[in-house]
Amino acid sequence: MHSGGHPLSRFGATILDAEGLRLTAEEKRFFAQANPFGFILFARNIDTPDQVRALCAEMRDAVGRNAPITIDQEGGRVQRLRSPTWREWLPALDHVTASGEAAVEAMYLRNRIIAQELHALGIDSNCAPLVDVAAPATHDFLKNRCYGFDPDSVAQIGRAVADGLLDGGVLPVVKHIPGHGRAVVDSHLDLPVVSAGLDELDRVDFAPFRALNDLPMGMTAHLVYDAVDDRPATTSPVMMQVIRDQIGFDGLVMTDDISMKALKGSLGQIAQEALAAGCDVILHCNGTLDARREVAEAAGEMDDLAQRRAETALAQRKTPDEVDIPALEAKLGALIGGPGNV
Repeated sequence: MHSGGHPLSRFGATILDAEGLRLTAEEKRFFAQANPFGFILFARNIDTPDQVRALCAEMRDAVGRNAPITIDQEGGRVQRLRSPTWREWLPALDHVTASGEAAVEAMYLRNRIIAQELHALGIDSNCAPLVDVAAPATHDFLKNRCYGFDPDSVAQIGRAVADGLLDGGVLPVVKHIPGHGRAVVDSHLDLPVVSAGLDELDRVDFAPFRALNDLPMGMTAHLVYDAVDDRPATTSPVMMQVIRDQIGFDGLVMTDDISMKALKGSLGQIAQEALAAGCDVILHCNGTLDARREVAEAAGEMDDLAQRRAETALAQRKTPDEVDIPALEAKLGALIGGPGNV
């Protein structure tokens, strides 16, 4: 592995996290050596705006470059920045329902405001839009995070979410490719198996991802589509080919967190299987320093194609347009018949 910051060095094929509010000396040394492509923040990394900015700066200093830093800031249950310092948001599905015909505009405004909050902290990526199509039986861990029950409206709202983030200088990560909506168990705990036929999957589940296949980054789904393969999509070469060819997604594909219980085997094995299947980068969260070392070692550096996709994604970062956030909030509040941030 190259040391971080060398202009010709390959990115490590990992996105990694930190244990606390600041990097330890050991973490700094490890990140300099492993040179992860990017980082992800969790609630345990968030205290005050100044502290978050300092942590982001330390992460970038450790690798010697402007590495992307991402977060899960969907709103509802899944948001790492919380009140009183940051805005609280309705779950996405509730927000869409409340805004009715104006859902596309409302979700654009919501995510333009979220992007402003993230960008001010040094966070330049968000694990959204989530364009899994909900169904009546969708597991509760996912259901109210979805944008709707039909692929067309989900795709339209997903595009608005992505545009709101991009306009605010934040790279979107579309998830969970190629569709998690049919899962009736929580992939954090178990491996969901979906038995729908390929035509049905293509018509419903894959459709929003195809509509958004130009986005810079995507995140895989840890579930089995038994019409396609008996391996989880994250570690299935067959499913990765469907993602690249049938869905047409040529952006950077990261795994969902490989420490989730849906995947079996050692972290090193899972990392290698996911890369061999065609993922570009391994997302590993919530592990010890030794676990992170194991993943970084197993993942190694990006190959030519992954490196090209990573550089193409980073080239889409831009300086946000100036906006009047109170005016956007007022507009959003009017669309959903109440304050936009509750």
